[in-house]
Amino acid sequence: MPETKRQLDLPQGTLDLLILKTVALGPQNGWAIAKRILQLSSEALEVRQGSLYPALHRLEHRGLIAATWGVSENNRRARFYAITAQGGERLADETDRWQELTIAVAQVLDARA
Repeated sequence: MPETKRQLDLPQGTLDLLILKTVALGPQNGWAIAKRILQLSSEALEVRQGSLYPALHRLEHRGLIAATWGVSENNRRARFYAITAQGGERLADETDRWQELTIAVAQVLDARA
C-alpha cells in the first residue's frame, strides 16, 4: 500500500505569510492561491476556504494585498489578489523572523544531552 502524504496544521499566523509569498509570485484568485500553496508544499499544506477567505479579507483590510475583479481559469468572475508595497515589506520582515525562529527551534531539537 503506498504511503499517503500527511497534511500539516499551520501554526497561528503562518497562513498570512504563505498568502503574501504566493501573491508576491503574481496576482491570483483565492482558489489559485490555495492550489499554489498545496503545490509548493508538496501537498503537505492544504488551505481550506473557511480559513483562506477570512485571511484574504484581513490582509486586504490591512493594506498588505489589493484585490481587483477579473476572469478565472474556468471563465468565472473572481477577485484577484496582488501584494502591495507595504505587503512586500511585511513579507520580507516576516520571512526573516520565520527563518530565525526555525533555526532556533532546530537548534533546541538537535541538542544532545
